[in-house]
Amino acid sequence: MSTPSIPMPSTGPAAVEKEDRTFYATQWQLIWWKFRKHKLAVVSSVLLVLLYLSAIVADFVAPYGAQQRFEGQQQQPPTVIYWMHKGSFYGPHVYPTKRKSDPKTFKFIFMPDESKPMPIRFFVRGEPYQMLGLIKSDIHLIGTGNEKGAPPLFLFGTDRLGRDIFSRSFFASRISLSIPFLGIILTFIIGLTLGGISGYFGGILDEIIQRIIDFIQSVPTIPLWIALASALPREWSTEKTFLAITVILSIVGWTGLARVTRGKLLQLREEDYTLAAQCAGASEARIIFRHLLPGFTSHLIVSLTNAVPASILGETALSFIGLGMQPPAVSWGVLLQDAQNLVAIAQQPWLMIPSLFVILTGLLFSFIGDGLRDAADPYTR
Repeated sequence: MSTPSIPMPSTGPAAVEKEDRTFYATQWQLIWWKFRKHKLAVVSSVLLVLLYLSAIVADFVAPYGAQQRFEGQQQQPPTVIYWMHKGSFYGPHVYPTKRKSDPKTFKFIFMPDESKPMPIRFFVRGEPYQMLGLIKSDIHLIGTGNEKGAPPLFLFGTDRLGRDIFSRSFFASRISLSIPFLGIILTFIIGLTLGGISGYFGGILDEIIQRIIDFIQSVPTIPLWIALASALPREWSTEKTFLAITVILSIVGWTGLARVTRGKLLQLREEDYTLAAQCAGASEARIIFRHLLPGFTSHLIVSLTNAVPASILGETALSFIGLGMQPPAVSWGVLLQDAQNLVAIAQQPWLMIPSLFVILTGLLFSFIGDGLRDAADPYTR
């Protein structure tokens, strides 16, 4: 009876070189190598970077301005893109439309005029803008041009004022994607600081902090948002409202992180390396932030990536119910205000398209969080 062979580890030059590289690599190099193996997280990172870049250069990506109106094009459905003209291939093009009213349904009907095709082009001239307040230009990524008689290109349709939803969605991403980062900075500062103090020192400080957390968590989230947002003066500028909503989201969101931080520090403060740091004369702040908090980096990363979409949803919810950003400011929540009416949704379902940006952003951050969580402990397989 033959003895089953036991696979031996590879001892070739490539395997030895890989082991040496791993042995001498820094922690950040190990994390990066492990993160690259998570293909879904890498793809999500690329898409998220493109989404943020498109928000920064929204003036260039969007065919039209955020407040540009088209008379006679109100409530127009997404433009149909054609490829064939009179039975032959013409390339992507659109036709001018004429608006009529249906006497039976009282809905607008847009009939294309197929005698005048207009090709869709890249890098076309349109409404002038000043990108980032520095660069003046009138070049847009896609469109039909500004020639006389050129029909507009409405990829996502228009709203009740005749504004292009596709263009407004990219301008809205500037606010909706930037609010989470400012809010998360405050959330992590408050949550890690109070949670660290509560878990490391204990005693009366622990009791006070935990009772504050219990009180905040016992209040329903939406009524608390409404109460705080209602206190904002309606005459405030967009910038002040932006900062106020960031603070509101931070006040509501720090409690969960603080409680988890406390629980982890209660466990880690009894470890040998913590006692060694105390014997070496390290300060409490150094022990907490240099020795204890890195002990659960993977959980902090997951909390960070989950907090970003939660903040986006919070801003969207506040703006959707009319307590967050207000017109003329543009955010995803402001765009979805037009979709509050069930009749409007039934007749104009394209008004819900901006919600896809919220869903996509949440999924991307979730996938990236999974990859970072696994990469934070690079020695696991």
